Amino acid sequence: MDKPEISRRAALAGVALVLCSGALAQVHAWPSRPVTLVVPASAGSGTDLMAREIAIRLGAELKQTIIVDNKPGASGIIGTQAVVRAAADGYTLLYTNATNMVMAPALVKNIPYDVTKDLVPVAQTAAGGVVLSVSNDLPVKNLQELVQLVKANPGKFTYGSWAVGSSGHLTMEWLKRQTGMQMTHVPYRQVPQLLAELTTGTLKIGFTDPAAPLPFIASGRVRPIAVTGMVRLPRTPNVPTFAEQGYSFEPVGWFGVFAPAGTPAAIVQRLNADINRIQQKSDMVAKVTAMNIEPPPTKSSEQFRATVLHDLQQWKKIVADTGITADD
Repeated sequence: MDKPEISRRAALAGVALVLCSGALAQVHAWPSRPVTLVVPASAGSGTDLMAREIAIRLGAELKQTIIVDNKPGASGIIGTQAVVRAAADGYTLLYTNATNMVMAPALVKNIPYDVTKDLVPVAQTAAGGVVLSVSNDLPVKNLQELVQLVKANPGKFTYGSWAVGSSGHLTMEWLKRQTGMQMTHVPYRQVPQLLAELTTGTLKIGFTDPAAPLPFIASGRVRPIAVTGMVRLPRTPNVPTFAEQGYSFEPVGWFGVFAPAGTPAAIVQRLNADINRIQQKSDMVAKVTAMNIEPPPTKSSEQFRATVLHDLQQWKKIVADTGITADD
């Protein structure tokens, strides 16, 4: 090898070393200013409440302020897109849920980003099924009795969920396909409205998130008959799962933290370790359990990524099998 070539390679190696050293220095200095946690949901929502619990504790771990920035709208697309477009430097993160990350992409065409390529899963923060409840005047106490009643009265009943494309909507359409039930979906703007109509009997059947129906269940105003997922929920331990009642429905809802694609791996790993540590603390376990959600298992960022990819395929199959569209 001649001397010019050796010199050229040495120069390139030196440049690479300088760049690498600069990148490492940037990572080691992070975070040197406040970090923004974008929440693609309104203030006071379940996602927002979970995000703020994480933000307080993560800020203490990082010794830096975590600013929660609510950007609701367009089924989570507005907030998510803001993070996709942000600099991949660890200063803009996304706190979101399975509805936005794996259900919406399965259901809605032309979302302006690819969740599998444009975002990095950082850490899962909670997981839990949704609750299927009925009004007290409906003579059913379990899932099998509901199926029998609805099949005996085709087209007579409607069921509610909190939105078109929600996990409640997709789950019931899956169940209808499995059983031959005939019911019409009624999307509600807010879960409290759905629960209010369940208590009066205006609505007979409805899906909600795990936390919202707890006061109604405790007072006996609605009757929960099933939860999705493979495990019972901590605040409603007497309510059996779909699987226990003969209808194995694996996908569950979850919350999680994401970062723009290209965020340095060292930052992602540190965030993952800090968030996992936060979630094992007794005060955070108590907060999550109070919302009727299971504290999540400790997962690496790669394991969380595997969960995202798996659930995306599951929901795509459910959407394809049921023929649901965003207009249903």
